[in-house]
Amino acid sequence: MMKFLKTVQLDISDQKALPKAAFPGEWAVTGTFAFADVDAEQMDNKQQLAFRNGWLGVGSFGRATFVQVVSINEQETDDVIRALGDHLNQHYGAPDLSAALEAARMEVSDAQGLCDHPLGTLLSITRELTTEGITERIHVVAKTDDEQHARIWTVEQDEAV
Repeated sequence: MMKFLKTVQLDISDQKALPKAAFPGEWAVTGTFAFADVDAEQMDNKQQLAFRNGWLGVGSFGRATFVQVVSINEQETDDVIRALGDHLNQHYGAPDLSAALEAARMEVSDAQGLCDHPLGTLLSITRELTTEGITERIHVVAKTDDEQHARIWTVEQDEAV
């Protein structure tokens, strides 16, 4: 069994806070390459949030705050490589499709290297620009004792007036 990453949408915040939100359930990679030539001072708030905390959905090429470790088969992996390679070729100035596909294979391999967790594990990413370039850290979203992921809000009933 191979593992890979899929975007997760816990609420509508990605749709409101990011320049372009990924769809829930898209295959995902870190997508840090998209920020290689970006001037951080020129980014608006949504772009800065995508830079700091966004995974790249392979399909919409939008961003998601969270991904989940899931199973993937060989054909699906090939489909991700092809879609990402086409995207790199069309939007990032790859010299040719062959070079773009090789870069996509490397991105997919890097993403698979982040999946050394049980299926269903949620991950987040944090990036920052340093004097040496972009650094990224991957974080496991901790589960509570009842095997649920960390609670980020509660819903309470209004009192009858």
